Amino acid sequence: MAQPTTAKSDTSPSAGLEPSAPAALERPQPAIRYVDRPDMAETFVDSITGLVFDGQTLRIEFGVTRLDEVKANSQITGRRYPACRLVLPAAAAADLITRMQQTGAAIAQARAARAAPRSGETEPAATDPSHQSA
Repeated sequence: MAQPTTAKSDTSPSAGLEPSAPAALERPQPAIRYVDRPDMAETFVDSITGLVFDGQTLRIEFGVTRLDEVKANSQITGRRYPACRLVLPAAAAADLITRMQQTGAAIAQARAARAAPRSGETEPAATDPSHQSA
């Protein structure tokens, strides 16, 4: 399991203050240590059913689709239920967007590498009927 990165972001209360601000308002960034919880429940989702940014928070609602019993000669039907609602402050939402862009670029790079022929491998040649022996 990949460990989360510990990149520092400037989300302190003093971020964006002018240099003339009193030194008492400036505080050093706290040292935060990640502690894993292997017993934490995981939630499976197969869709995003809502996404709203209100200027302060990004709200994402994830859904899961459950298909009804399949009956012969009838349309397949199902229902989508909310599975998880995630609310992020603007700074965390910006971090999520950045990390998703990085992940998307890595996925695109992996696909391109998989699609390219490996060195030493050649494409299968079409057989020329004029060179076949009898």
